[in-house]
Amino acid sequence: MNALRSKHRKPVSSRPASARERIDQTAYELFSRHGIRAVGIDTVVAHSGVAKMTLYRHYASKDKLALAFLRRREELWTRTWLQAEVERRAQVPEERLLAVFDVFDKWFRRSDFEGCSFVNALLEQTDLRHPVRNAAVRHLETIGALLRQWVEDAGVRKPDRVARQWQIFMMGSIVAAHAGDMNAARQARDVGRLLAREGVPIGRTVRA
Repeated sequence: MNALRSKHRKPVSSRPASARERIDQTAYELFSRHGIRAVGIDTVVAHSGVAKMTLYRHYASKDKLALAFLRRREELWTRTWLQAEVERRAQVPEERLLAVFDVFDKWFRRSDFEGCSFVNALLEQTDLRHPVRNAAVRHLETIGALLRQWVEDAGVRKPDRVARQWQIFMMGSIVAAHAGDMNAARQARDVGRLLAREGVPIGRTVRA
């Protein structure tokens, strides 16, 4: 199981997981690892141990299940992991942008690195009006808003532009890591220093 996913599971309870909880957890595991398009409802049913009718009682379609997965991914990946870990490592606002790549570096080097589910969902859907594609765009915008807040907190000029540039570096490093470059985050961190020319006050150290 992916360490990122297992790390942010809810505390173990003596109460057996409900059918919906089993569906949600199974979909999260499978969609994170294999993408949404490659995983059918029958696979989710088989791995969750619930009846197909039970799944459809909670989620009327695969698209509804995919949308729930993306919401959960934002909660666990964007908020509980990325935001929390960056802010833990870099309490000084000026250090947070570079801290992103320190967090990514450990993630990329895991054997179970699975990449960005939002980008994957975006690329899987060519229909510009598809609800899953639109949801993926919105979730990426949430990451952009988080970056913009960090940029503003650091007192950087042109926060929208700098946040967008930083997000492009982030997404590019994820793709490079997918292609096998384990040093992608470190290289992106180095290139990111060039943004100092745009007025970004970048810190030199972050807390390990």
